[in-house]
Amino acid sequence: MTPSPTAGRYSRQERFVPLGPEGQRRIEQSRVVIAGCGALGTYHAAALARAGVGHIRIVDRDYVELNNLQRQWLYEESDAAETLPKAIAAARHLQRINSTIAVEPVVADLAPRNAAELFEGADLLLDGTDNFETRYLINDYAVRESIPWIYGGAVGSYGIAMPVLPGETACLACVYPEPPSGAQPTCETAGVLAGITTLIGALQSTMALQILAGLRAGVPRQITTADVWTGALRAARPPPPDPDCPVCARREFAHLDGRHRAPISLCGRNAVQIHERQRPVDLAALARSLSTLGPVRANEFALRFFVETYEMTVFPDGRAIIKGTQDTGVARSLYARYIGA
Repeated sequence: MTPSPTAGRYSRQERFVPLGPEGQRRIEQSRVVIAGCGALGTYHAAALARAGVGHIRIVDRDYVELNNLQRQWLYEESDAAETLPKAIAAARHLQRINSTIAVEPVVADLAPRNAAELFEGADLLLDGTDNFETRYLINDYAVRESIPWIYGGAVGSYGIAMPVLPGETACLACVYPEPPSGAQPTCETAGVLAGITTLIGALQSTMALQILAGLRAGVPRQITTADVWTGALRAARPPPPDPDCPVCARREFAHLDGRHRAPISLCGRNAVQIHERQRPVDLAALARSLSTLGPVRANEFALRFFVETYEMTVFPDGRAIIKGTQDTGVARSLYARYIGA
């Protein structure tokens, strides 16, 4: 009899009494979507792949840069040199870590128009994003479809994690009816330590395994905050579900309906994402037309164009990241000038 390709692979995990062989079996049959594959998302992906999660879909809009390597565990210098999309680079590394699971990379901007398609079939959603706009979108979908998701964020030496179990706990909109006001620290302005992204990613990934293994009752119903520089660790009980919450009580899904969409300034660098052209771009043809105007580097996944003080990265779906400005008006103007309205 031919032994199972996973025989013994997860034995140390199965010997953890609360999990056991039955919990492992459930994990191997589960499907997870990781939204964002930066510092948190790379940890999620690697941890869940090693744990044997059967199907992992990675959704990310960005490409690998050299400054990612300080905290984004799955990537290498060669990924940055090739300007590989993060989802593609992550999937390649994960398949070498665990060839028995399915890894599905999706290079896309998570938006109201494609959320249902990107989240389809998921048993759980993991937040590896860097902005509240997208988190509210995840929350809307998760509440509407009764899918658990786990919020997390980190900047500087501080981080936070919280599970959202629709029908059982407060949703993100209950806890944060509005996004934090005023200027907030970002990876660009405050920096970020790899230790805090690892800690928050570990908390999120462990909660994910509890849920996927059918041990949902054991998931800590709390908001966990940590500061790895001071050593502070705090667990606070979140408020109960708000009986007047527009999302989980009134079932109003404004972010999922697209009523709050705008160009996004990207965390970690001086850049704006534009995705207002809803048609594909022929990267080869675009490379030829731009080559007389400035340096161009292109592969099948993305095109990078340098002009004046700006760097533009264009993806096949028409999306672009304009680096060198945080002014959405400037970014839109550059997009229209070099890619088209």
